[in-house]
Amino acid sequence: MSLSNFEVVPGVRVGRGERLLVLAGPCVAESLEVCCQIAETAKAVCADLGIDYVFKASFDKANRTSINGFRGPGLKAGLEMLATVKQKYEVPVVTDVHEPFQCEPVAEVADILQIPAFLCRQTDLLLAAAKTGRPVNVKKGQFLAPEDMAAVVKKLESTGNERILLTDRGTTFGYHNLVVDMRGLAIMRGLGCPVVFDATHSVQLPGGNGTSSGGNREFVAPLARAAAAVGIDALFLEIHPEPSKALSDGANSLALKDLRELLTVVKAIHEICP
Repeated sequence: MSLSNFEVVPGVRVGRGERLLVLAGPCVAESLEVCCQIAETAKAVCADLGIDYVFKASFDKANRTSINGFRGPGLKAGLEMLATVKQKYEVPVVTDVHEPFQCEPVAEVADILQIPAFLCRQTDLLLAAAKTGRPVNVKKGQFLAPEDMAAVVKKLESTGNERILLTDRGTTFGYHNLVVDMRGLAIMRGLGCPVVFDATHSVQLPGGNGTSSGGNREFVAPLARAAAAVGIDALFLEIHPEPSKALSDGANSLALKDLRELLTVVKAIHEICP
């Protein structure tokens, strides 16, 4: 059975009764300047509110809608960027892995390895990520029932790694749409793992713009509040100083200026509904 509470990095724990954990940053590490601006602001906001913070950015997004979609700086340059942010702002970092060979080099920099939703059943990838010993955050596939994540947890646990986070990011509903079944958060928490709600990918419209995904960011805040009321251990957010100019997932990203207002309310609900 996975650990219901565990230490992510020294001094930062996640699980029931712990402080809210926020994983937030740009969809892609599009530039060091943007990453630093977001990390500096988000760290300060979370510190002021008494929330633990992990910087999030992807070095590669291998599942873009179009062949022309911006994927990111790549493994080497992306990890260098993440390492700079981690050192400069003294924050933990989380990033996606897409292939087993990426796990070891990524684990040398990242404090949490993240499995994208489309890859949540890829056994070799799950095992490689767990064998690094780092906490692993698995996003539930848009095509899976929440109880199906029990098999994913068992795959990870088979390596001896029990530091597992499970994330809900919405479920496919027809074409170009996602819905959030809040029961899934409670079901996945019942598997013995801390749960994360991805409030920004949940409002995505996959492929909705033809050659890219669309999104309805106006629903980020109400869904985040609802998830906190159901009971979550962490909140995942894609944030950007100017979402309309983001190179990836801008339509569903939260504006950096709106972060404090959202987290103030979510934290208050989280403390009432731990």
